[in-house]
Order: sequence, then structure tokens, then C-alpha cells
Amino acid sequence: MQTHKFVADRRSGMPKRGYHHGNLRQALIDAALELIETRGPTGFTLSEAAKQAGVTPAAVYRHFQGREDLIAEGARQGYEMFADLMQYAYDKGQPSALAAFEATGRAYLAFARKHPGHYIAMFESGISVNRTPELAAAASNARGILERAAAELSEHIPIEKRPPASMFSAHIWAMSHGVVELYARTTPGTQAPFTPEDLLESGIGIYLRGLGLIKPDD
Repeated sequence: MQTHKFVADRRSGMPKRGYHHGNLRQALIDAALELIETRGPTGFTLSEAAKQAGVTPAAVYRHFQGREDLIAEGARQGYEMFADLMQYAYDKGQPSALAAFEATGRAYLAFARKHPGHYIAMFESGISVNRTPELAAAASNARGILERAAAELSEHIPIEKRPPASMFSAHIWAMSHGVVELYARTTPGTQAPFTPEDLLESGIGIYLRGLGLIKPDD
């Protein structure tokens, strides 16, 4: 079988790894994620993704109907990676429910830094998580991990004062996302005198104190 090669990486000058026809689809996804990272989700065409992958534009349509489908698949893979990282962080924090919950927040920041192309495809591309059943399932699984962590931690709150686990986790998710967007993406003019990790940890601490899960003097 004939083997195609990636074009040289413009940033490193080194040739990218080769691929066979069997993983051409993944090569296109990887190329799109690189373009998303450098140009944004609307800053490239399918033809440019094909060129980045070292194939003809016609080859793209064997696997994807359009750019949005390509981005959606990158988002789906991102959610799967994200869920694995969140689950690992949660498990590592056990047996303390509080430590496990805080670890998931740090994992959110780590994912955004390490996988910016996936992060943008997931949260900034405008692609609905309901675009495909597979994407919806992957996103739901990722959210479910944080929701389960919130539900476990909520068991320490009197039932009459206990917020729904879905609301609890949504608040932390929103806080984590805000810290990433404002302070973890090194946007000019938005640098804070604290690290994103410190901002998120203190924010989660304030939230948990308000729920009575942390003593005021802790």
C-alpha cells in the first residue's frame, strides 16, 4: 500500500509522522486542530486542512461533509480526553470528596493549556454538542464526572440546604471556564497578580464555604 507523508511542520521544520490511508481521517482531524489553535475555528478552510495533512481537498469529503463536521469530531475527541483527565483527577483525590472535587478544577485548567485546539473546538467553535449523537454522549459523560463529584460532596450538606448536584457542578464548571478564558489563555491586558490555579482554588473555596463545606477559618 502506498504511504503518504505529512507536509513539513512549518514551526519546527521537521517532517510530520507518516500515515496510511487507514488513518487519513485522524490526520485531517489533527491538521484541523492545529489550524484551530493558530487561526481559530473559522479561520481556515477544508482545503487548508487538507493541505496541512498533505492530501488533496477531495480526500476530505470521503470522511467529512464540511468544516463543521471536522471540528465536531475534534470536539468529540476532546471531550473524551477531557473526561478521562477529569476522572483521573477525581480518583486521585479520593478518599477525600473535597480533595477529589478540587482536583477536577485543576484538571480543567491543565486540559485547556495542554490541548488548546481541542478546548477551542469544544467550547469556542459555536458547534452544538447536539450536532451528533456521539458528540452529545461524550459531552454528557464529561459533565457527568463533575456532577457525580458534586453529588458526593453534597452529601455533607443538610438535605434542606443542598443544591441540586447539576447546579452545584455547573457553578464550578462556569467558574473554571471563566478563569481559563480570562487568565489561563495569556490574553494581553488581562494578567492578574495571581496564578489561574490560585484564582480558581480561592474561588472554589469561597463557594464551598458558602455551602458550609469548609469552615470559615480553614
